[in-house]
Amino acid sequence: MLFGDGAGAAILRPCDPGHGILASRLRSDGTQGHVLEIPAGGSRMPASHATVDARGHFIKMKGNELFKFSVRAMETVTRQAVEDAGVSLEQVRFLVPHQANLRIISAVAERLGVGEDRLVLNIDRFGNTSAASIPISLDELLRSGRVMPGDIIGLVAFGGGVTWGAIVLEWDPALAHPLSASRAAPGATVTAGNRS
Repeated sequence: MLFGDGAGAAILRPCDPGHGILASRLRSDGTQGHVLEIPAGGSRMPASHATVDARGHFIKMKGNELFKFSVRAMETVTRQAVEDAGVSLEQVRFLVPHQANLRIISAVAERLGVGEDRLVLNIDRFGNTSAASIPISLDELLRSGRVMPGDIIGLVAFGGGVTWGAIVLEWDPALAHPLSASRAAPGATVTAGNRS
């Protein structure tokens, strides 16, 4: 399975400094857009009979370039966000990566020194759910009961365009929505996300 179907969202609310989202970094590099793109359908190449015939509405990917760039970018942005948050990589209890490719995730985790016990994976069950993969993974992690108050969680993603980013947060269940993951019925909408 390559792509899966899913949706997810996170609801944010204000909290005291030093809690919640501790740091975030967002990056993009349009000069690398050719590495992962859908060439047609936008303003530069509007949809037409010719673009459909040319299969311009399908994902075009340069796998080797994408692998090298994404691993390097995800490692770097995670390290930057962790430093911005004023914590160490060892203090990050869980890393929730974008579930695009197991080889990419494994390479990033190895470079960061994150073992399997700290790595959140579900690509083997859902495939690449694109932008929904982090909220779905975070929801699963919270429902697992492994997250303790004060745990530091890192989120990191890479996507088309080319774009990438990371967030470092401190989990505080007291700040969570009343319909928290621990009390929600399976399939119910929760603060962190919901899979479909």
